[in-house]
Order: sequence, then structure tokens, then C-alpha cells
Amino acid sequence: MKLVYASASPFVRKVRVVLAETGQADDVELLNVATTPVSTPEEVSAANPAGKIPALIRSDGPAIYDSRVICQYLNDRAGGGLYPDNSRWEVMTLEATADAIMDAAVLMVYEHRIRPPQFVYPEWEEAQWTKVARAVQAVNDRWMAHLAGPLNMGHIAVACALGYLDFRHSGRNWRKGCDALDDWYAVFSERDSMKDTIPEG
Repeated sequence: MKLVYASASPFVRKVRVVLAETGQADDVELLNVATTPVSTPEEVSAANPAGKIPALIRSDGPAIYDSRVICQYLNDRAGGGLYPDNSRWEVMTLEATADAIMDAAVLMVYEHRIRPPQFVYPEWEEAQWTKVARAVQAVNDRWMAHLAGPLNMGHIAVACALGYLDFRHSGRNWRKGCDALDDWYAVFSERDSMKDTIPEG
């Protein structure tokens, strides 16, 4: 299998952490690409017509894409137990919350990296951060008991989302008022799977 990826993407990091945690890292070749919303390399569009990463190219079937689809596929392939039956909907909801944090945080980066300076919309950017802050606070206030349980996909997704906030938005200080989540992340980020996938670029 080949994973179409870019190191800086938090969605890619989710997949790479799953690969590590389920013992499948050696089964996948990493295909590094540089892509933006206005520039899509051919190898990306060939794997995902929407032009987004990550995409997983398989030898026994068509390429699959969207990090949530890939993570569920890899979990099923390895019998990883990251979506346990007794809490599947909670796990998927927590993963969706983390993905929403990532979506808004990535859009904030694109607002400055892709849009010409004269068209940057500060109110829109702040609205994205409001989404991030509200979601982070909700995880801190409502989900800490869940995060204290056995490893599942919700844990991985939240950790990757928080890692991206540190990577791209460190000055925003997501930790303020979220001491419990900060403490949890400090421990989780010491896992080998997290240390081996620290974003670059």
C-alpha cells in the first residue's frame, strides 16, 4: 500500500499514528506530496478526485480517502479495536469533534498562506478560531472520562488535533481553561506513535 501524504497535515498524522499503533507502519510506503487548495499534484488527484490528502492506494482495490475512512479500514485490517462496539458512537463523535478542530485550524492557515493579503478576512479567521476554542473546551469539559479509558480512535484524533494547534497556532494558547486536557495531552504526546509523527514544514 502507498499513503499519499504531507507531514504537516493533521489528518495525515491521524493515519500515521493508527498505522503505528496497529503495527502496520511497515506495510505502507509513504508518498510525500506538496498540495494546496489551489494546486493539486497529479498523484493526488489520481488517488482522490477531490484532490485532498491523505489517500491510501491499495493493491487489492481502489484507492480510499478521507482520514476517517482510512483509519477505519486500517483498524479493521489489523483488528485494532480502535472503534469498540460498546462505545462506537461516542468514539466516532469524539473523532468528528477533533476533525472539526483540524478543519477550522487548517482553514486559518490557508487564509494567510493562499489568499492574497488584501483579501484576508480577519472576522472569518476569528470565527474559525471560535469553533476551535469551543470544541477544545467541550472536550475538556465533557470527554475527559472517555479519554481516560483504553486507547481508541477518539484519543488519537484529539491528540493529533491538539498537536496541530501547537504546530500552527501556538500563540492562541488552546490550553487556557483546559487544564485537564492539557495534562492528558502531555502524557499522550509521549507515545512513540506521536513522537515519530511530529509534523514538519
